[in-house]
Amino acid sequence: MTRHGKNCTAGAVYTYHEKKKDTEASGYGTKKTRLGRDSIKDFDCCNLTLQTCKDPVITPDGFLYEREAILEYMLKQKRELARQMKAYEEYLTKQKKKEENDSMEKELKKIESFVSNESRIVSTSHHLNKNGSNKSNSNAANPNSCFWIPEISSKKSISETHLKKPAQQVTCPMSKKPLKIKNLIDVHFTPANKEDKSVSNSHAPKYMCALTNDALSNSTPCVVLRPSGQVITVEALDKLIRSEMLDPWKNVKLQESDVILLQRGASGFSGSGVELKAEKYAPSMTIS
Repeated sequence: MTRHGKNCTAGAVYTYHEKKKDTEASGYGTKKTRLGRDSIKDFDCCNLTLQTCKDPVITPDGFLYEREAILEYMLKQKRELARQMKAYEEYLTKQKKKEENDSMEKELKKIESFVSNESRIVSTSHHLNKNGSNKSNSNAANPNSCFWIPEISSKKSISETHLKKPAQQVTCPMSKKPLKIKNLIDVHFTPANKEDKSVSNSHAPKYMCALTNDALSNSTPCVVLRPSGQVITVEALDKLIRSEMLDPWKNVKLQESDVILLQRGASGFSGSGVELKAEKYAPSMTIS
């Protein structure tokens, strides 16, 4: 504990450093930590393999994947959906048979009830005519018995689990929206100019904007033009392309849907590359 925590007259202000130190020493409260760049996925890495893409493709929602990885994922998901659909069809067949058996059981109960009532009437009239007393035949049919179909008379102890119809479309692993192979767009990164000797190789950018030659990084918002697949910065888009909305590589008119914002890298502690903060909640008290 800090000196301020022991003696409140030691200072006029309870500083942030003292508060943070006391919180860590006490063992409870909310702890917030700013994450470093090592916790962030690079913007040119696949969202499945977390490795640099060699043959990158992008979805309409801006998520980057390695072509082989996303195609393998889609194939596995199709097989799983086919398996779930087969199980669902078997479930529907069992439910239909169960409904037929229930309908047959109701009809048999009606017949049993009719036969039982008729036998009671005949037995009562016979005893009244012969003995003068109203006695029912002890051998009358039991309305609760069902001896025509054994599987109907046996009670099912375990009820079948209700199954829902599985989805028919493959979804994106990140956005969870329907995804088709034809929706995947080829991406072409422009390699950075490595002639600048003032920048070390460890900090040199790998790619640059295809229009302005500005270095690309996780902190640089980028877009992909659908017709050409070229990657440019948002600044270049606003200054050079937004006015005419023309793809300079394919010379075709662009729609708003043709400009895809590249999702920046994120870590497991945050939802985007903007807020990189981890929080840990500890109990406020301990009861022994």
